[in-house]
Amino acid sequence: MTNLLHIDSSITGEHSTSRRLTARAAAAWRAAHPEGTVTYRDLGADPLPHLDAVTNVARTVPPEQHTPEQAAAWRLIKELVDEVKAADTILLGLPLYNFGPPSTVKAWVDHLIAPGLSIDMETREGLLGGRDFVVVTSRGGGYGEGTPREGWDHAQSWIPHGVSLTGLEPRFVTAELTMAKTNPAMADLIPLAEASQAEAERAIDALWTPVAA
Repeated sequence: MTNLLHIDSSITGEHSTSRRLTARAAAAWRAAHPEGTVTYRDLGADPLPHLDAVTNVARTVPPEQHTPEQAAAWRLIKELVDEVKAADTILLGLPLYNFGPPSTVKAWVDHLIAPGLSIDMETREGLLGGRDFVVVTSRGGGYGEGTPREGWDHAQSWIPHGVSLTGLEPRFVTAELTMAKTNPAMADLIPLAEASQAEAERAIDALWTPVAA
């Protein structure tokens, strides 16, 4: 049985473009995998703890030597890695905050870097590869080639490197200029914003082929 791991990270609730698009993508996945199951994690509503000294030691000390605090940290790491291992497809909503990823997504990736669980201890090969990793990115402004802020999107450019040790390889669907309708200074960019979001929706609809009724 196939399984989708659907992760949202936006903190803007019903106003979130990334949440709307990941919901569309999850619906498209279910239409293509009617017998499949979905695991959902909301990093925006239920953020993970950031790495600290306890978690760092828990990743480097044999489990039988863990203190109770280290054992709890290791259980969370294993839970997160096991969620990925159980999934055939991972769907991540990745908004751009202050030109970078939400810190909750950074924490999720940090927990996935787990020698012995997601990385082979001897070969250093990633153990999470072979899964379809779809990242739906949204950004309030325009950061494409030739724009004044080209290269300022440090979320989409970072995540392939962030997960590379695990073997995961993301593919992207992107909607930008999402603040055009709420920022008066961007009003003249509304047509471009609408075109970007329409293109993202078309890309999502083409990700998987629905099962014929």
